[in-house]
Amino acid sequence: MSTVTIPPNLTSPRDDAVQLHRAFKELRGKTETAILLWMHDLPGRDAIIVKQALSSDTLNLEAATEVICSRTPYQIYTFKQHYFGNFGSYLEHDVEHRASGDHKKLLLAYASIPRSEGLEVNPEMAAADANALYKAGEKRFGTDEKTFIQIFSERSSAQLAAAAAAYRQSHGRSLAKAIKKETSGLFEFALLSILRCSQNPAKYFAKLLHKSMKGLGTNDTALIRLIVTRTEIDMQYIKVEYQKKHRKTLYDAVHSETSGNYRTFLLSLLGPKQ
Repeated sequence: MSTVTIPPNLTSPRDDAVQLHRAFKELRGKTETAILLWMHDLPGRDAIIVKQALSSDTLNLEAATEVICSRTPYQIYTFKQHYFGNFGSYLEHDVEHRASGDHKKLLLAYASIPRSEGLEVNPEMAAADANALYKAGEKRFGTDEKTFIQIFSERSSAQLAAAAAAYRQSHGRSLAKAIKKETSGLFEFALLSILRCSQNPAKYFAKLLHKSMKGLGTNDTALIRLIVTRTEIDMQYIKVEYQKKHRKTLYDAVHSETSGNYRTFLLSLLGPKQ
């Protein structure tokens, strides 16, 4: 004979609201920062992070670059809508006023030029791009930044990854090493972010997570940003890449660098220990 389980009485919306109000009053510091960011949808989180990173009192051009240069064209399009809807300013306007030089030119181009998200690759174009990048960098005295900006902002991720493979095959050196040799600062970071996300985004984010916890002290702003924005996208792959590189689970790394409710919340976003 089957049995019927009677669920417990549900609390009223008013009671839920009261409990949430009490809970939010208890939030402090890093735990509050992480939970408040988590409450938004994915494009809303990106918009908030980039707006704060481009604000004069909390300027963090590396964080803005990380978000813009690691997102797909559709993700950029969507969070730009949230950006304007929430803050009443265009992303490009704020980049124009906060960034500078070739770094600014690349961010503006990457945030505005449509690109395919398909996996189709044109081998001839890849070979031509690899040759153009070589001529613009390692082959000449000085660097032709315009060529780098054009190729990196106009090619799909699949096409850029193919160009990087063609570069290594033709010139015996990785495109990433060429970028490190020929560029510097935020422009270098932006190019490497775009390139690495075209090849293996999970490996890219695993590297950033390790950097946020490396050395004395933890960069909690970066740690929160990375976990909260990637947990619904590719965190399972990031955890695999992290353990492969560092022979330690990401769960254990975060556990050792955090404490209290802050630790509990971040670990809940990471999911089960692998």
